[in-house]
Amino acid sequence: MRLPPDDRILSPYTGYTREHWLAAADGLLEAVVPYAVPGFAQIRLPGRQSWAGPDSDGLEGFARTFLLAAFRGDATVLERYAEGLASGTDPSCPYAWPELTDNSQQIVEAASIALALHESGLYDTLAPDVRERLAAWLGGIVGTRTWPCNWVLFKVVIQQFLANVGAPHEPAEIAEALEQVESWYVGDGWYTDGDGQNYDYYCGWAMHLYTLWWTRMSGASPDVYRDRLRLFLEGYAHFFAADGAPVHQGRSLTYRFAAAAPLWLGELFDATPLSPGTTRRLAGGTLRHFLDRGAVGDDGLLSLGWHGPFLPVTQPYSGPGSPYWASKGFIGLLLPASHPAWTATEEPAPVETADRVVALPAPGWLLHSTRRDGIVRLLNHGSDHNAPAPARAVDDPHYARLAYSTHAGPTYAAPAPTVDGGTVDGGTRDGGTGGADEDGRAVVVDNHLAVVAPDGAASRRRRIERIGVADRFAASRYTDDTLPGGPVTVETASVVHGPSEIRVHRVTAPAGHVVRDGGHAVPPGGPESSIVPLHGWRRRGVSRSPAGTAFGPDACTPYLEAVHPGGTALFASLVTLGAPAAHDGEATTLDLRVRGDALEIALPGGELVEVGLGDRPRYRRRGPDGDVVTWEAE
Repeated sequence: MRLPPDDRILSPYTGYTREHWLAAADGLLEAVVPYAVPGFAQIRLPGRQSWAGPDSDGLEGFARTFLLAAFRGDATVLERYAEGLASGTDPSCPYAWPELTDNSQQIVEAASIALALHESGLYDTLAPDVRERLAAWLGGIVGTRTWPCNWVLFKVVIQQFLANVGAPHEPAEIAEALEQVESWYVGDGWYTDGDGQNYDYYCGWAMHLYTLWWTRMSGASPDVYRDRLRLFLEGYAHFFAADGAPVHQGRSLTYRFAAAAPLWLGELFDATPLSPGTTRRLAGGTLRHFLDRGAVGDDGLLSLGWHGPFLPVTQPYSGPGSPYWASKGFIGLLLPASHPAWTATEEPAPVETADRVVALPAPGWLLHSTRRDGIVRLLNHGSDHNAPAPARAVDDPHYARLAYSTHAGPTYAAPAPTVDGGTVDGGTRDGGTGGADEDGRAVVVDNHLAVVAPDGAASRRRRIERIGVADRFAASRYTDDTLPGGPVTVETASVVHGPSEIRVHRVTAPAGHVVRDGGHAVPPGGPESSIVPLHGWRRRGVSRSPAGTAFGPDACTPYLEAVHPGGTALFASLVTLGAPAAHDGEATTLDLRVRGDALEIALPGGELVEVGLGDRPRYRRRGPDGDVVTWEAE
């Protein structure tokens, strides 16, 4: 990929201009050409196949790069895709596209093809018989079932395209899908991706994108969706680190700079609270972050991974063409070169102007960032990506952790034996609890409060029950009834303190079980990670995960442990990532007092925080100037 020289006058933070985006698009589009089948109906990229099979994967490679070609708008490149449209819909072609069937991956790719056709105008240039075949293939969506999540919007854009070209479609299905999406709107610009607590990047690159694009295709009023996107972007602007990294949370992270899609969407639909210079700085920073860190290999292809190849961030539906949903990050190319988003001088990202705490009650998150190191941290008390009870729940590492970050990610495999780090308050030097539980499952250490039974079985945070989010506070609980000694309940409150998170845990468990709290998993060369005992802990250690995280192998996680006395007990810790790690000496400056189920914390500078769990969850913060912020559960 050949990019122009940096322009540090127009873009003092990233160096990237519209010419860099064009060059990146051209490089990505040229690199896939050698992998196209005869007739260009499929692009069969190398790598692990998805569960949908090679024909669907080949269609995915075609559809997602076609979307990029439509945004790029190069007539020569679009000619290739015109040939593929003819071949892919020709039943006599050995690489003809699979039909759209219930819940099939082809539905996803058909939506990209519909959007690309709408934006490129290519449909009108096709021969009549090709148009007829293409409309018939897309028409397979009528009456077809989709998964009850963002997939229903694929039906909307495909059928709206059919309506626009005079092909058979079902308006009632468009209305029904939009009504279903409406039921998932939870306020403040946030949608859950289907029933449950499913909050991740799909809110931006799917729910907002397809609802607004439907108005672009149909001529319907975009006002409601614009207002929601504007609200969403107020918080979303804080998801990006100073080096351009988006917070590493949720599924489909291999789409990488698709995280920039809602930023450009705000400009395209005049639905953003951000200045044009801030939009380009955030979007350009994300593109540069991944290009500088190996997302595009020496072969010019996007890999399945995060920076470079890393399969644990993928899902079974991820095939070698899947990363090219990153094409959505190039929506900005639909803006003319004269648009302020391209001509304005870059302005700093929110993380670069001040230390910040952003409460997002809708997804149940706290974001906090520090200007000194440019790191953003997400404290998770609301997203677990599970269907509502009584459906079986799992603890997906992309959703179940207490914290995520732009500079650290979760571990995926059972950790290696722990390294004894010494005792706390004169406790014994017992060994750690790293390893796997009785079912051979990975025992989670990083960013998890686990209760470990004597036989090694560990509690899992499968389903998050919210307590509340306000100011610099967020809290939730989980219950695990699978341990042999009986059910355990863990209530956790997080309070932001500068670059650190004060965690207060109220743990109900049988006597003799081990309670363990882990910090962030960080590979060698990563930011510093620490966890400091504040109350209730007896020993400390470090767990090593050879498989590592998306940020590198051999990740190490600091943790604290104690033996539970039985009944209910309080524990508190100070978790830090990035800024100089908090040491025991610093922790002593936090004056703690336990009052029943509440903990009072006197912070340096005269601030006083009270956190209560149990029957009366509450939060109170009194500043040195006497101002008071209070929150109490209803």
